[in-house]
Amino acid sequence: MGSNGFDQRGGRLPWPVRGVLAGAAGTAAMTLAYGSERRIRHAMAQLDFDDSLVPGEIVGSVLHLPDVTDREATELGLALRWGYGSAFGCWHGWLRRRLPEPWAALIFGATLMSATLTLFPLLGRTPPPWRWPRDVLATSFGTHAAYVLSVAVVDHVLAGAERRPR
Repeated sequence: MGSNGFDQRGGRLPWPVRGVLAGAAGTAAMTLAYGSERRIRHAMAQLDFDDSLVPGEIVGSVLHLPDVTDREATELGLALRWGYGSAFGCWHGWLRRRLPEPWAALIFGATLMSATLTLFPLLGRTPPPWRWPRDVLATSFGTHAAYVLSVAVVDHVLAGAERRPR
């Protein structure tokens, strides 16, 4: 194996790259889950706090952006979702190098939900999770489960592809 993380045939993806690709696939699954729920419930408004202006408002606040409009908050939120969602897949890749499935996915999911349930309230943009409406909690857990399962499956498939004989 070369020092760049690829084998001499060029077939091996380094685990961080697999993690980012898996994270992007998970983010796509989460986005599809929101769209599916919106169609099933005939919902036009936000389904949970991740599906609202809150993430973009938090980004605007952290970056000290003055007077973020709703459109800008939406754009910042999407950038956060895709950037963070893709990069966070590396955490699963790191866990998977140390633990077998389903343990890596369970710890990955617990970390993600811990962040979701604590960061929004800590950053002052939502009430604490025990005050969230039940449908908001259900959506949050459901969409994040879609993300976690997709990340784990894609990472597994990409890692398995490395071991196949060429």
